[in-house]
Amino acid sequence: MSAEGTVSFERAPRVGRHRMLALDAARGLAVIGMIAINTGPRGDDEILELIYRAPYGRASLLFVLLGGIGLSLMTRRSRTGRVPLPWAGLLWRCALLMLGGLALQSLDHGVSVILQVYALLILFSLPLLRASGRILLVVSGLSAVAGPPLWILVQAQTDGGFDRDPVSATAPIGEILTGIVITGPYPLIIWGAPFVFGLWLGRRKLTETRHSTRLILWGAVTAVGARVLSPVLVAMFGEPTSHLDWQRLVSAVAHSQMPLWLISGTGSAVFVLGLCLKIRSWARPRFAPLVFLGQLALTAYIGHLLILALIVRPGPDTLSQGVLAAASTVAVLMIFAWLWRQRFSRGPFEMLLRVPKLRRTTP
Repeated sequence: MSAEGTVSFERAPRVGRHRMLALDAARGLAVIGMIAINTGPRGDDEILELIYRAPYGRASLLFVLLGGIGLSLMTRRSRTGRVPLPWAGLLWRCALLMLGGLALQSLDHGVSVILQVYALLILFSLPLLRASGRILLVVSGLSAVAGPPLWILVQAQTDGGFDRDPVSATAPIGEILTGIVITGPYPLIIWGAPFVFGLWLGRRKLTETRHSTRLILWGAVTAVGARVLSPVLVAMFGEPTSHLDWQRLVSAVAHSQMPLWLISGTGSAVFVLGLCLKIRSWARPRFAPLVFLGQLALTAYIGHLLILALIVRPGPDTLSQGVLAAASTVAVLMIFAWLWRQRFSRGPFEMLLRVPKLRRTTP
């Protein structure tokens, strides 16, 4: 879901082209990670499956982080106030992602669709697009630190009354908003942290070597440090016994919505971003399938949901079946992205994100 659209391998200034291709490659890796996790299988603790499921709780955070960076780049000329914010385009994008996400949730793919929270993240970020970098960091930090306790508090007040199931288009509007903001699988009060941090990162000079080096180092330290801190705190304060237990705050389990998982997962996303920015050869033809997949991220995401619903489900049942299904899905989507980009600069669903221009008819 590139906010700036796609960048040709032949055109664009060298610095800007490298940055965009690196972001596209990182987005492609996020899509591949989500395809693997969403395809499954899940539940086995064998070492090979644990390796296969390494993107769990990380790929989606990378996807959201890149979404914030893309929105920051898309509106960079508007931060000075000389150019108005593209309100119409942003609101159109929010509406399509919201309606599309709710519609896709009704399919039998067994996946919690992320597009709905992505839409509201854009909407709630509009007042922050001209805010200072310090304010962005404060908002991101508040979401990471205050969001999880608020999430637990709401559960406690409702006696664990919400089940974190995603909402679809058939639900009442109040239930849809509540599900996206608090009770669903991607609560906005928590997932706002990586998105707003992405807004802040989008203002950095990411093409500079010192910045990519810092992203790699700090990303690795944060990812490992928060993950290692969790078992230490669990040993000190005890294992959480329920979703209503405040001891859950020391958990680093993927998608637990707790601070240590969020910080560790965001750190891994920053690490991957730094590595992609460090690589200077994304424009070479051998990397085109991955880059094109990232440029058609929205199309690929929707495509993999359709493949899961129409072909893969109810399987896979074993790890080998899961690897085969996920690899086949990635291959099909990469081939489609490569063929599509030979003729068009934007993916089919990416084209829909642009506000349609109304043509005047002459009498």
